[in-house]
Amino acid sequence: MKEKLKEVFLKYNITISDAKATDFYLFYRELIDWNSKINLTSITQEDEVIVKHFLDSAYPHTLIPTNSKVLDIGAGAGFPSLPLKIMRPDINILMLDSLKKRVDFLNHMINVLNLSDIKATHSRIEDLNLKNQFDIVLARAVAELPTLIEYGLPFLKTGGLLISYKSLKTDEEIKKSQKALLILGGKVDNVSRYEIDGNQRSIVVIVKVKDSPTKYPRTKNLPKLKPL
Repeated sequence: MKEKLKEVFLKYNITISDAKATDFYLFYRELIDWNSKINLTSITQEDEVIVKHFLDSAYPHTLIPTNSKVLDIGAGAGFPSLPLKIMRPDINILMLDSLKKRVDFLNHMINVLNLSDIKATHSRIEDLNLKNQFDIVLARAVAELPTLIEYGLPFLKTGGLLISYKSLKTDEEIKKSQKALLILGGKVDNVSRYEIDGNQRSIVVIVKVKDSPTKYPRTKNLPKLKPL
């Protein structure tokens, strides 16, 4: 797997060292083992995991400034946090997930990969008491942009970035996000569109330009049920 992974990443101009390839292999091995006990991912074939999880997660690693403090909301099985941490050991990551079993897996992976400056916490985003403290908020396969803006921007420092992994509906979601951007103090900074193995992908980068009102994010799942 390690040589295959290095070849796939190199096709997208990302060079992987032997040590990083080993980390990705260990991650894959543990992911498949744990997935037989708890539902972490429906994507399990080696080639698909390399492309759809590892490469997709790691692709925007250059967008994150050096030594950033990062929050991953809805970290799930560690995507995108763990591939980004493998690529960027300088960043400090808090992985957040509402399911204890997934958090147990994330903490297991931190130990297996011997990672530092990264931890996993069992919590819902609206219960997290860390507003205005992060340089970067990550969101992959969590919700539509209006919801992500409400979840993410209150936890960013002014000037911080919400990095959202998206597919084809980017323009439509941005149009639906204008009210949320206005209320939460955000501005679309950049949209990168690219293709990975025939799949159209987008990275939407939103910069926090002013303080978010303290009442956000709302509780009782309102950001998803009644987005701004």
